[in-house]
Amino acid sequence: MNVHVPNAAEPAGPPLMAPPGGGSEPPQFAQRLGHPAPLWMLFMTEFWERFAFYGIRWALVLYMVAQFHDGNAAGEAPSNLIYGAYLALVYAAAIFGGYVADRVLGYQRSILLGAVIMAAGLFMISMPDPEVFKFGLATIICGNGLFKPNISTMVGKLYATDDNRRDAGFTIFYMGINLGGFLAPILTGILADQIFGTQAMPAYKYVFIASGIGMLLSLVWFWFGRRQLAGIGRPPEGDGGKQKVLYVFIGALAAIPAVYFLLSMGAGPLNWYVLLPMFVILCTLLLVEGIREGKVQRDKAIAMLIIFVFNILFWMFFEQAGSSFTFLADKIVDRDIFGPGGFVFSNAWFQSVNSLAIIALAPVIALIWIWMGRRNVEPNIPRKFSLGLIFNGLAFLLLMFALSSLVNDVGKIPFWTLFMVYVIQSIGELCLSPIGLSMVTKLAPMRLVGFGMGGWFLSTGIGNNFSGIFAGQVSGETGMTTASALTGYTFGFWALVGAGVLLFLVAPLIQKLMHGVK
Repeated sequence: MNVHVPNAAEPAGPPLMAPPGGGSEPPQFAQRLGHPAPLWMLFMTEFWERFAFYGIRWALVLYMVAQFHDGNAAGEAPSNLIYGAYLALVYAAAIFGGYVADRVLGYQRSILLGAVIMAAGLFMISMPDPEVFKFGLATIICGNGLFKPNISTMVGKLYATDDNRRDAGFTIFYMGINLGGFLAPILTGILADQIFGTQAMPAYKYVFIASGIGMLLSLVWFWFGRRQLAGIGRPPEGDGGKQKVLYVFIGALAAIPAVYFLLSMGAGPLNWYVLLPMFVILCTLLLVEGIREGKVQRDKAIAMLIIFVFNILFWMFFEQAGSSFTFLADKIVDRDIFGPGGFVFSNAWFQSVNSLAIIALAPVIALIWIWMGRRNVEPNIPRKFSLGLIFNGLAFLLLMFALSSLVNDVGKIPFWTLFMVYVIQSIGELCLSPIGLSMVTKLAPMRLVGFGMGGWFLSTGIGNNFSGIFAGQVSGETGMTTASALTGYTFGFWALVGAGVLLFLVAPLIQKLMHGVK
């Protein structure tokens, strides 16, 4: 699950208005369980939004093959490509959504408008028409862009900069993200496989409808709960707020056809003609600004850009969860837990393993870093990134072993292997993802921290788009087979471990470029 937990060193973003009383600190909130009361409202708002987002994740590629390719396995590759492009554009949209909230609408109105648009898109994709489906995905992208980057910012604004509860508050919020990501596939899987459909013929329509209802619950929860925020995240009075909401809404509606066009152009052209040129321009601006600020800042910018490249590779293979791993679970994994006629583990439920592993292992990894830090052996930022890549690679090594040595008489691998793949990948994510944006705030040129954030999101989005291209190669022209999966995942192992070892070896050089940043 691609999430980030900001820490106390990270800025929460520029305030849109001074808090009541004219000071720079947040207002005095009522406390609930040791934290500002609005935290729990934001927790549930994010829970339902993540429920909506992750509720559809497992079903998208399966639905596209079943509905738009008549169940023909040849439809796997094009479905993977659309899925990868969809994820990439979600991240690209977040860059623009954050700007709109900062400069135009304010965080509260951006969240509300984003929730409305995202809910509309979720209901649209339940309609069995390929063009309406892609327009629905484009609508979700635009809505998520307004919602996702701004809800986390609101959490940061509940605490004074020096409040020692700040990290704990973000951890609680982070649990809301993972709780929504854990429960959504379980519930939507039951709706599709057991209530409205069967394992053989899942009712994907109800997955999308349930996720749309979840998004509406997020909207209602924030609508009634936002008064608790005491003005935080609202623009100044008298700035033509309602008119601006209308203008942004019209702009979002106008953007939907443009996003639809980008989805339709294919993952390859999207990368080469849109995402990568954006990335190159953004990185060039960061490097030029670093050079302008002097040798130290130049070196920091170079270190950050090197990490961006490795970040692309990590997410390219990590995000197989919603694409090739879904087809692997559907066709090659033996999900009959107790043998034929016993309990069948739903394909959807594999998507919950990552969230469960994050919830269970995040405190363990944090304690390990603390233990190592007290002994002055804690890995630096580049080496934590390298460990993330290597653990991701070890997950593919397990798949290589399963696909070459554990295939049974009917051509399937044991259930536990894919389950553990998600767990191992989650360890890799915990080594890499939580420090990403924190690193950017410390390394980006002061005048272009926002561009640095954009570079991080864009590198993640490019990786997600490459994930669809890679998944398409794993499926090939005729659909995934044991042989095609083994070939593809073998490449994934060597690419990840090779990159991880390389980054581990050059980490001292990168750390030197960071000039003491830890």
